[in-house]
Amino acid sequence: MNGLFERSINQKLPIEIIYLSEKGALSQRTIAVREIRGSYVKAYCYSKQQVRIFKADNILSAGLKGKIVNYA
Repeated sequence: MNGLFERSINQKLPIEIIYLSEKGALSQRTIAVREIRGSYVKAYCYSKQQVRIFKADNILSAGLKGKIVNYA
């Protein structure tokens, strides 16, 4: 999945993710990855309209807009 994140950074491409929050809530988000920090992904979240930090292990699936790949 890191390859997809790197591609999002380098080509400034938004990606869609399915994210599991620490509270157990699932959400679908469109993000633009800014940085990868170990097991965390710093990205602009279009739904929240702000930069957020996502735990990589909680990203259940990710893909380019319209092409979702399941990693669960």
